[in-house]
Amino acid sequence: MGITRKLIGKTALLLLFISGSQTLSASSGQSSDMTHLMTMLVFQLGIIIFAARIGGLLFKKIKLPSVLGELTAGIIIGPYLLGSLTLPGFAEGIFPLIVNQSVPISQELYGFSTIAAIILLFIAGLETDLALFIRYSLKGSIIGLGGIIVPFFLGSSVGMFFLQKSLMDPQILLLGVISVATSVGISARILSEQRKMDSPEGVTILAAAVIDDVVGIVLLAVVLGVINILNEGHGGSLPWGNIGMIAFKAFGVWLGFTALGLFCAKYISRFLKAFKSVTVFSILALGLAFILAGIFEQAGLAMIIGAYVMGLSLSKTDISYVIQEHLHPLHEFFVPIFFTVMGMMVNINTLFSGKVLLIGIFYALAAIIGKIIGGGIPSLFMKFNKLGALRIGLGLVPRGEVALIIAGIGLSSGALGEELFGVAVLMVLLAILIAPPMLEKVLKIDASGTKEELGERNLITTPFDFPSEEMSEFLIRNILQEMQEEGFYIHTMEAGERIYQMRKEETFITMVEGEKSLSITSRIKDVGFVKTMVYESLLQLHEIVNKLKDTAKPESLQKDLAKETEAAAFDIFKYIDLSCLNVDLKSDTKEDVIREMLKILSDAGKLDDPELCEKAVFERESTMSTGMQYGIALPHGKSTGVTSLKAAVGIKKTGLDFGSLDGELSSIFIMIISPKNTSGPHIQFLSSISAILNSEEARNSILKSASKESLLENLRAYSMKK
Repeated sequence: MGITRKLIGKTALLLLFISGSQTLSASSGQSSDMTHLMTMLVFQLGIIIFAARIGGLLFKKIKLPSVLGELTAGIIIGPYLLGSLTLPGFAEGIFPLIVNQSVPISQELYGFSTIAAIILLFIAGLETDLALFIRYSLKGSIIGLGGIIVPFFLGSSVGMFFLQKSLMDPQILLLGVISVATSVGISARILSEQRKMDSPEGVTILAAAVIDDVVGIVLLAVVLGVINILNEGHGGSLPWGNIGMIAFKAFGVWLGFTALGLFCAKYISRFLKAFKSVTVFSILALGLAFILAGIFEQAGLAMIIGAYVMGLSLSKTDISYVIQEHLHPLHEFFVPIFFTVMGMMVNINTLFSGKVLLIGIFYALAAIIGKIIGGGIPSLFMKFNKLGALRIGLGLVPRGEVALIIAGIGLSSGALGEELFGVAVLMVLLAILIAPPMLEKVLKIDASGTKEELGERNLITTPFDFPSEEMSEFLIRNILQEMQEEGFYIHTMEAGERIYQMRKEETFITMVEGEKSLSITSRIKDVGFVKTMVYESLLQLHEIVNKLKDTAKPESLQKDLAKETEAAAFDIFKYIDLSCLNVDLKSDTKEDVIREMLKILSDAGKLDDPELCEKAVFERESTMSTGMQYGIALPHGKSTGVTSLKAAVGIKKTGLDFGSLDGELSSIFIMIISPKNTSGPHIQFLSSISAILNSEEARNSILKSASKESLLENLRAYSMKK
């Protein structure tokens, strides 16, 4: 991760250098101008990064997509609102309004958003499940086609009605194209949260959404070509032959490069893997995306198509997931900048003008209804019932990154005016607000969306259950190590559960980690490999246990620990306070005293989930008693029920049977609960408290404590002596 962070810094510096060089040449080589522009740029980027994060987090808290917060943050800090306010050292504001060009922000900032768009589409291509896409390509293509045609003509019709222009007017064509795109990311997030990614509706939505986006981007290239022809003037007649050639060229280049990329994918993968380092070949893969993006731009198509094609080509390789993982920091750096910059280009005065609001609301309704009808009606002929068709239609409604990219290109090319850019942004905002809650609601309906069973996918999930959480964790670590040694590339992600995606050439395995279990999903023909892998890991665990038995008995090791522990330079009193001390425990059994100690911590407000903590302590106790020698017991456990180490100390002067090593009654009890999945001083605390209690003088003094205060004082006194 450290290497990736350095890489981000170097990439940012490189981009600054490039943009600085361009600015230098534009300003007749005056170094002072370049210094000023670069100073402005670093200020702007710093503010954008914080604004994007804060906006995204605020909107997440109210259960809305973070992209909406990033857009809103851009509108607020942009040149049309706060950005142009005069500040000390910034006479024209930190984000001054640029009036002599097609976009109202600096070219340097727009350059950053272009880089972000390429990264975004490259990763979108990598994330495309190609096998799933191909399997549902017929349904997805037909439904996607409906989700293109109906929104295109409804969106265009709104423009024609309000602007009183023909269908072939550049602005009308762009409004049609913008309404076509679907936000694959937003739809996928909702499907994932509702666990519907693998449902018939889920895979159909994703396949259709990808088709909508790709065709929408290609249509953009066609429309821009048509606009260039119309700008040249043809005596009032449309050169349909030229327009047809542009469309043929656009779709031909896209399909040709996609086919070539998929064919060459394994060779590209081998070339990249020759560089050995995962971080290096991930960045080189992004470099290939930039090169192909440039080739597509030179061919008259949008750069983002080239980036997507490169991502799609590598999506079928065994390195696709590790590339995604290692480019994630770059994605997190650049993409919020893109959405914030898009928001900055919105003229807030224009956005809330009566004309833009009126057109924007009708345009948004046309775009939403167009997707529901265009995607829903064809679904009825694809073995989906009315509920399934509604789910698919709503799943195609969310708009986001691609719609904004198309709108931004339209604005920067001069084909889309300021008002219509505001209309497009308003449509995106309303689609993001309206569609997700509606889709979530229909996905929660407990009913099938298909008229009949569509057949099972060629996948099977094999579950494995284990007697303890520790055993499960050990086996998972061992399996991951074995898979790496077998040449698999592993991608780890958190989605409520920890999921490991392992891939080598055509073999793809998903492992989901449970509390005392794991489930492994693979192709049916790979089940034997999966079971052998788990069996071998169990054998290794068995061999390790046998060797440990031969080496030393845990009981003898525990006795040695109790005798020879010395205090480390560790302050246990950061974790012990008066509210967690008790000098007169009432319990008479081992189980009761554990629960009484847990109640002390719970009553003091130290435990986030007392039930989980109790479970962890009793599971640890079932492995081996924590009753030490000399009347000491150290019941402890690791649990997700706490976020930091919590400790309690209790005294039972008459003692009770805790199953201690020396068979004596236990009188001094130290309860320790540590967080399960984060680092913490669990061992240090155990070692330090054991060192204090190793002294007979300390134990006698502690047992004589008459109050919480004297108990704490005695603990402190003997910790100082040690």
